[in-house]
This record gives sequence, structure tokens and C-alpha cells, in this order.
Amino acid sequence: MPRSTGRRAALLLPTAPAAVAVLALVLSGCGTRTADGTGAGLPSGHPPVATSRAVTTPPEVLCPGETATPAPTATGLPEAGDGAPHYAENNGFKIPLPLHGQPRCEGLAQARALTAALEPLRKKKDFGTGHVHDSIVGLGYDPAVVGVFQNGPTGVSFLVDHAPICLEGTMDLATTKVDAFAGYPDSTGCQRPTGGH
Repeated sequence: MPRSTGRRAALLLPTAPAAVAVLALVLSGCGTRTADGTGAGLPSGHPPVATSRAVTTPPEVLCPGETATPAPTATGLPEAGDGAPHYAENNGFKIPLPLHGQPRCEGLAQARALTAALEPLRKKKDFGTGHVHDSIVGLGYDPAVVGVFQNGPTGVSFLVDHAPICLEGTMDLATTKVDAFAGYPDSTGCQRPTGGH
């Protein structure tokens, strides 16, 4: 068996591991991502793949007693991120679902009626949970679906779990606020879910 010269062996030994390393590097990045984070696309000769379209909701019609609000204008500023890594994604289950169509109009009407029923108590500075509960039940809600919670000596918060329309609000010295919504993404009722998903 002939023996190779030292010079020739020295040239072959470093190039084999280098070739393996280069090949591994090339194959590991096999076109899965580009520098901007998007997919590298299909190799030539493959038909394009259909992409999904964004789901849009139909424009809301004005409900009785509602006035049109101007559409927001673009500021040219970049949107704020979602804060800590994935905060919005991880806490999306806490964001109330909006009402649409006729349920939206019913929710707005119920919110106005609830505000009107509570304003006399606010003006008298009556923030007793019993009186607030009685005023809400006086609108025809089942007492079992009405929750009222004390927020210090001059404020209350309340929840009417009347799914599919939920009413939640606060009353304090300055104002009475009531929001109507359709529940939460990870919940079957009007109670705000706790924990994570």
C-alpha cells in the first residue's frame, strides 16, 4: 500500500471537515426564512399557494340614539408594540368581545337605561351596594345575574351577566359609566376569565 506524502495528506485532512461544515450550514438554512423574517417563497416551478384573507366585519349601522363618530386618521407614527414579549397575545382572553348588529343596538339601549337608573343615586352620593343592586333589578334583571361591588366609600362597580349581552360599569362621584359587550373569548358568560390559556 503506497504511502501518501505529508504535503498531500495535510491538504486533504482539513478540507474534508470544512466541506462537511459548509454543507451542514447550507442545508440547515435551506430557504425557510429570509432576512426580513418572511418565508423564502416557493422554488421556481411550483404553483403559488392560496393565502388566507383577513376576516372583516360588516360596517356597523347606527343604532337608535347613536351618533356617528369620525373615522380615525392615520398619524404616520408606527403603532406601539404589544409591550412585554407577547403581552397582547397572552392576555387577549381578557379583552371583551364586541356586540354586532341588533344585539349591539340592544346592548347600547340597555346601557343607556342602566345609566339613567343609576344617575339619581350618584347625584345623591348614594353608593350603597344594596341600593345600586335594587336599582338594576328594578329594570327587570334577575337578581341572581346582578353583581355589585364596593369601590371605597364613594364608588361601586357592577356586572349584569345577562348573556349574550353583558353590562359592566362603575359609578363614582364624577360619573356613571356602563359598557355593553358580548362576553370574553375564553368564557361562556360575562365573567372576566382569570389565569391564562
